[in-house]
Amino acid sequence: MSREPDGLADLLPQWHRLRDAEEGEPLRALLAVMAEQLDRVRDGVEQGYEDLFVETAAPWVLPYLGDLVGYRTLPGYERVLTTGLRGASATRLEQAVAPRRDVASTVASRRRKGTLHLLEEISEQVADWPARAVELSRLVSHQQPVRLSADQAGTAHRTGRGRTADLRDGAALDLAGGPFGAVARSVDVRRADSRYRQGGLSPAGVALFVWRLKAHSLTSSPAYCIDRARHLYTFSILGNDTPLVTRPEPEPSATHIATIDNVPAFIRRRQLHDRLADYYGPGKSFVIRRDGEDQPVPLSDIVVADLSEWRYRPKRGQVAVDPESGRIAFGARSAPRQGVWVDYHYAAAADMGGGEYPRDRVERPDATVYRVGPGEPYRQIMDAYRAWQHDRRSGSCGPDGIVEITHSGAYQEQLDFDLDPGDRFELRAAEGARPVIRLLDWYSNRPDALNVRAVSEDCAPADRPRIVLDGLLVAGRGINVTGPMGAVVVRHSTLVPGWSLEPECTPHSPDEPSIVLERTTACLQVEDSVLGTVEVIGDEVSEDPLDIHLRDSILDATGPDRAALSAPDCRHAHAVLHLHRTTVIGEVHTHAVRIAENSVLTGRLHVARRGIGCLRFSYVPAGSRTPRRYRCRPEGANVRPLFTSERYGTPWYGQLADRCAEEIRRGAEDGAEMGAFHDLYRPQREDSLRARLTEYVPAGTDAGIFFVT
Repeated sequence: MSREPDGLADLLPQWHRLRDAEEGEPLRALLAVMAEQLDRVRDGVEQGYEDLFVETAAPWVLPYLGDLVGYRTLPGYERVLTTGLRGASATRLEQAVAPRRDVASTVASRRRKGTLHLLEEISEQVADWPARAVELSRLVSHQQPVRLSADQAGTAHRTGRGRTADLRDGAALDLAGGPFGAVARSVDVRRADSRYRQGGLSPAGVALFVWRLKAHSLTSSPAYCIDRARHLYTFSILGNDTPLVTRPEPEPSATHIATIDNVPAFIRRRQLHDRLADYYGPGKSFVIRRDGEDQPVPLSDIVVADLSEWRYRPKRGQVAVDPESGRIAFGARSAPRQGVWVDYHYAAAADMGGGEYPRDRVERPDATVYRVGPGEPYRQIMDAYRAWQHDRRSGSCGPDGIVEITHSGAYQEQLDFDLDPGDRFELRAAEGARPVIRLLDWYSNRPDALNVRAVSEDCAPADRPRIVLDGLLVAGRGINVTGPMGAVVVRHSTLVPGWSLEPECTPHSPDEPSIVLERTTACLQVEDSVLGTVEVIGDEVSEDPLDIHLRDSILDATGPDRAALSAPDCRHAHAVLHLHRTTVIGEVHTHAVRIAENSVLTGRLHVARRGIGCLRFSYVPAGSRTPRRYRCRPEGANVRPLFTSERYGTPWYGQLADRCAEEIRRGAEDGAEMGAFHDLYRPQREDSLRARLTEYVPAGTDAGIFFVT
């Protein structure tokens, strides 16, 4: 569409425009087409000027600008030019192998070549990973020569590198062996960049400690009460243990070496005890509020304790906090009466499954918005939904309705959405919020799922209602969809696998589905989300199979031997599956697979119709019944995916382990890893960082990358 479709028409004399209007405006339509082509030319000229500057150039131009100053293209750019990728995938890969910041700082980086703080900047510029550079040679213990006198030994500059550690220094011992440790260690002759087991503790050793997990915030989130009698809580509203992460502070200068405050590091008990005021309070790493008060629990009442077994009992008036497990215990006089709310940061690899991170969404100017939350017109979701239904049927608003939740609170109510033909309903979180919908056991004689129903049975396909769930966390039950629905869209949301979690992140009800498509025509679309089992119940004789699209998501049946997609009793789901960059934990029993690309399936895939569809650059276990494959794994090689964690609720959930086979870690179409975290381009980032580290590391040193998270 042209920016000014009537721009040329407005230049015509009024007489021509009036005559054109009398004849149905054919001239205006012709000039609008011409204006669109003029806009294309104008955009090309403007972009050509912007391509002269590294700050505004298109991603594909950056390597050519860098070539003017001798910029060395990172590994993998040749693959961008030869794989034929188009659109968003090509743009993301170009940004991974030719980062804008790396090109812009080429000359400045060469002037500072060999300095430690430059290595940290390179990690940010090339891989977008915070890092800390450490000279391992300063941590190697030195034996003092016996023949030196006491005065001579004091001037040997080795007195601080003794072979024994001070056992009275608890803070130093707590950090020993990590990126911030200062305790001397014996020499290690293995190289720092060894692919088997890294060493680097030698006079030439340099380590770049890298954090790949990001700190995600939650604000005014309800804590979960484990034991009301003893006043025991968890930071996570699901009741599982979650380690707290520091809120990274920007470094004060370009020559500053990163400290523990500048990276998203896990908070340790000793560290929190020694620096409680630096981590606790509004705008810091975490804060605790009780009984709806605006002021947090006073700093003087906070004590740090080991609550891993809930054995520690705080004194009267105290509040015990365990940052390593994310647990809270209140003393007798400080026990809350009306609830506990917390602000904290947790670790995650990507913006997936709902959170307070920014989400890209299409604006709907014709939709009527009903806001829910403190200070808003509505306090409950169903109240806002009923108001939209009333306005819709009375004719005061259109068929597009949005219920927007404005804060990260919890909503415990029975949700039943009955949609009329033509309805376009969206239940979403506002920007900067991650609300939680807890579906409880309300009724004893019927299911308590979030019900989505199409009211009219006689509805044209174009008028079938549509519902969108955006930015939510749904726990306690699943979603039940019935009737002639058009589409059910789940984006940037989490439908907790197994409905809820135990303290050790084990699922509460592992066999229960997250979504049930029961006798419906709905097309299920899942994007950037986490969900449990999908169950399809339908008439396989008279109805067409449903379309199920999963993109950049995790489908988790809580175990590789459980069915992630099926009909009841593990029969084939009457559905056609489309997988794009998806991780499936569990088996899939489906009618057909139209496309599965860059995906990982840990359980067997059983397809009824093998004659249609294709699997590309994906992993399926041996013994699977699939349509035709193209460059899938395993193909003669006995490899399988290895995950750092397969339990939802852990920081490393769904991520391929570093020791996973290279055929899977780099087995996607563009050389990235298969599965839900494909678009992180971790292999390309790692290769780029190693290439730049070799180029800018101090001469004669043994440098290596150590992944902390």
